Amino acid sequence: MAHLLGAEALHLEYPTRIVFDSVTLGVNDGDRIGIVGRNGDGKSSLLGMLSGRLEPDSGRVTRRGGVRMGVLEQSDGLDPGTTVGYAIVGDRPEHEWAGDPKVRDVIAGLVPDLGWEATIGTLSGGQRRRVALAALLVGEWDVIALDEPTNHLDVEGIAWLAAHLTTRWARNTGGLLVVTHDRWFLDEVATATWEVHDRIVEPFEGGYAAYVLQRVERDRMAAATEAKRQNLMRKELAWLRRGAPARSSKPKFRIETANQLIADVPEPRDRLELSRLATARLGKDVVDLLGAGVSFGDHQVLRDVEWRIAPGERTAILGANGAGKSTLLGLVAGTVQPTAGRVKRGKTVQVGVLDQQFSALRDIGDELVREVLGGFRQDFVVDGKELTPAQLLERLGFAREHLSARVEELSGGQRRRLQLLLVLLAEPNVLILDEPTNDVDTDMLAAMEDLLDTWPGTLLVVSHDRYFVERVTDQQFAIIDGRLRHLPGGVDEYLRLRTSDSDEPNPAGSRAAPSPRSSAAEERAMRKEIAAAERKLERLSERVADIHERMAAHDQSDYQGLGRLSDELREAEAETTALEERWLELSERVG
Repeated sequence: MAHLLGAEALHLEYPTRIVFDSVTLGVNDGDRIGIVGRNGDGKSSLLGMLSGRLEPDSGRVTRRGGVRMGVLEQSDGLDPGTTVGYAIVGDRPEHEWAGDPKVRDVIAGLVPDLGWEATIGTLSGGQRRRVALAALLVGEWDVIALDEPTNHLDVEGIAWLAAHLTTRWARNTGGLLVVTHDRWFLDEVATATWEVHDRIVEPFEGGYAAYVLQRVERDRMAAATEAKRQNLMRKELAWLRRGAPARSSKPKFRIETANQLIADVPEPRDRLELSRLATARLGKDVVDLLGAGVSFGDHQVLRDVEWRIAPGERTAILGANGAGKSTLLGLVAGTVQPTAGRVKRGKTVQVGVLDQQFSALRDIGDELVREVLGGFRQDFVVDGKELTPAQLLERLGFAREHLSARVEELSGGQRRRLQLLLVLLAEPNVLILDEPTNDVDTDMLAAMEDLLDTWPGTLLVVSHDRYFVERVTDQQFAIIDGRLRHLPGGVDEYLRLRTSDSDEPNPAGSRAAPSPRSSAAEERAMRKEIAAAERKLERLSERVADIHERMAAHDQSDYQGLGRLSDELREAEAETTALEERWLELSERVG
């Protein structure tokens, strides 16, 4: 494969520390590279040097003659006085850009809701981000470097961007460099991963899932000081292999090696025990939304919401930006009152909210972290062990010196983790997380997920981070056209619904025509088939769990036996997927 760009012996140093020391690497035609690492370790600096926007102190960056490189930085350089249209296509004649299918696809995928003549200065930060990304993607580039491209994109937008980047270039042409904390996105677009740490850049094959396996193997051979990190990543690998079959089948690593590594790792959560503890703390009544609706003036945000939240329920709420997700969380928390229907709340319910505005930190910015934690005397039980608040903060990636820092001096990711800890220490039994993954790197996301695995209460999550949603919740709902809809098929079902809605637009203000109802006899037959499918799905679930137990107990040196069990597991999972699709089809037909 032809060389596109590279770096030789890069050295970068700031007054207080050395960021890189003699880093050598290269990007070839066909490379799709995801860049991961802790916040502050130099990911953005690496992109800056490779793109020529940042000069290294020594070493050099090489680029093949004629290579065109486009860069999306974390802050956009858009002119506030220009229009959206000019920012994206410049002064190109309309017939020229409108006749280009690639340009039309980018506009439809990223900015369909923005006025073409709207000025940049009137847009929100998220809207400006989407305009900057669209302006980059309509160009012709041999190499594209993206720094946190999924920020401010919803689940649908992230899925579109992943599909666009995987089909943008012909096979074995073009190069992609992407810094992101969105692990699902990494798995979709990356064929290699660079980990930035300790002044070096360490390459791994494959996307995030394959990187996790290789890092676990590396950590197993590391010193005892890496033991905590190793165990956390092994738990992450266990979830990738057991909980997400579609993802774990993609990486090209040895299945038997993965099974051996996770043989003694339990499921991420003991659901029965957590449910028992949650019921003990909450009783049977949590929060019931009964025909609830919310209107602001003439605008109806939510309508006819029927949702009975159970103790120990772990639910994600999906929806486009502005669909009403935060309003729904406000109904549950009691900060928003319904304009229709009612909200019934259990007597023992105590709600804790992790919001996007850092409300829990608003009045303590000038206090030291240790002073804030000093107000909490109780210990917190995690995995059967009592941990002090300071020990919990260390588990969330804080060094001891951070205890002496003022809250206002912390980075965005550190403040997010401190905010989560303070909410948990208040001992709520219903926890609401509104975009908890903002500004948090992949290692700390894994630490947050590990902590939430042991939290015994009802968990409600709104997040555009698909990996986080699938990792910490057991079911998903979506807000579509103001109504709350259960998603048995998870995020994939939501994306299919959104795609079908966009493929069949209705006139403004009109309602979709109901599908023709089946005859009474046909409906009875379909309901019988639905009931039979549900019973069979339950048996298949038990069968899959049994196979996992047999794999865990099996002799790990018997590769043939493990192979047969793996085949049996794939067969059961394929049968489950087919049956779930049939169940969804029948359920929609009977209404």
